[in-house]
Amino acid sequence: MRQHVNPLSRFFQQPLALPPPEQLFADAALPLHLDIGCARGRFLLALAEQQPQRNHLGVEIRRALVSAAEAERQQRQLHNLHFLFCNANVSLEAWLAQLPAGRLELVSIQFPDPWFKKKHHKRRVLQPALLLAIAAALAPGKQLFVQSDVLAVIEPMLAVIEASGCFDPSPAAEAPGAPPAGSSWLPHNPLPLPTERETHVLTQGLPVYRRLFQRNSAPLPALQSLEQSLEATDNPADPTPPLA
Repeated sequence: MRQHVNPLSRFFQQPLALPPPEQLFADAALPLHLDIGCARGRFLLALAEQQPQRNHLGVEIRRALVSAAEAERQQRQLHNLHFLFCNANVSLEAWLAQLPAGRLELVSIQFPDPWFKKKHHKRRVLQPALLLAIAAALAPGKQLFVQSDVLAVIEPMLAVIEASGCFDPSPAAEAPGAPPAGSSWLPHNPLPLPTERETHVLTQGLPVYRRLFQRNSAPLPALQSLEQSLEATDNPADPTPPLA
């Protein structure tokens, strides 16, 4: 069961100064994978063991989950992994801006909290300002991966990603296991391990919607224009003509 917190509450709106990579990893020069909304962190704990050639950072807004994940990381002595508590939409932008060019290799956002009600859509994790911070930190050719089991959640994510003009479908998505003709969804996770949520959903025989993007060389759009684009997607014009 998902345990929500309100990211717009005053407590979670306080920006945190996140430690630089040099304070998080034994070898800060390794390519970085950032997982936004890592929950209890079991996916990253397993992935960090399997991929020692990368650093992995999980950020999560539920402090208790971060504490449990970080305690297990320390117990396993995984020095290419760290977990941080923060509101990604408040504290990640400044941290990403300070990364050395080319350091960030992959950003993943997997099964974020849905926030179905329209009045709660501003609580969703991939807001325009965060996407622009991600796009600014990713060099051309680096990747952004998103997946969800809820179409109403992933479709607005795709809308803001595509509206930015900063991302193209990744060539890796066209390798074996690419979507069938007429489908834009990846049938298989391009990452080597599933999250707990993904395993649960697939065990129930339910679909998972996935897309893998690659940063292109397009400049960042203005934040206001991207916000307006997302607002138009979230509030489409009524196609029904007024009564005469």
